[in-house]
Amino acid sequence: MSQETKFKVNIYPSAKPKKVPKVVSAELKGAASPKAISRMKKESVDCPVLKKEVAFLVCFACPSFLRRVEGVVDCAGVQGPPQEWVVG
Repeated sequence: MSQETKFKVNIYPSAKPKKVPKVVSAELKGAASPKAISRMKKESVDCPVLKKEVAFLVCFACPSFLRRVEGVVDCAGVQGPPQEWVVG
């Protein structure tokens, strides 16, 4: 059973890259190329579940992440990322 999109969240470049926990970085090693991960570290989103700005890599590893298309993330909004992933 697939989840439905509840939120559409814009991705934007960060002035200063947010810290990404090592747990998230390690989890994404096989899912994306190092070049893509490096680019994604410099992006942020305003998480509708947490109601705060988070690094895109945290959003990408979140259970509610559905897809990313042309600078917009489709979010199921069911649950947010674990609190230990959210830095700052």
